Amino acid sequence: MAANPDPLPAGLTSAQARARKLIAKRALVAAAAGAVPLPGLDWAVDAALLSKLIPRINEEFGLAPHQIAKLPLHQRERVQTAITLVGGALLGKLITKSLIISAMKAVGVRLTAAQAAKFVPLAGQVASAALNYAALRWLGEQHIKDCLRVAQEAKLQLPAPH
Repeated sequence: MAANPDPLPAGLTSAQARARKLIAKRALVAAAAGAVPLPGLDWAVDAALLSKLIPRINEEFGLAPHQIAKLPLHQRERVQTAITLVGGALLGKLITKSLIISAMKAVGVRLTAAQAAKFVPLAGQVASAALNYAALRWLGEQHIKDCLRVAQEAKLQLPAPH
């Protein structure tokens, strides 16, 4: 079996692990909201979770707006160029309601299926919880991938973990 040709630097590996831990906790909350048989509750909870989760992940990778602003000009330009290349809509920006809604559209079919499943007693609530969990995990993982690509592309020195 071939070894990974380009292993992640230790700082990126630990940032990735911390971000995944954050996602796992929030995905469990999303699953719990998905199990509650109130239509629309899970959408509101997912939006609230993402609006707090995405900035935290950005911070783990040194890609929050306040962190980027503190970089030397040449480094800031490299980060902005990398963000443009990666196309991460949630990178290096203040997270707004409209950005969260556009991110949720990426998993809209799953979340719509979760809403429909709630009308089937018990099994539907379990399915809805599973779909919400998977949707939040997927969105978080996609964001981590974007952060990793930007940090690698920009050769970004990550902040110390807090």
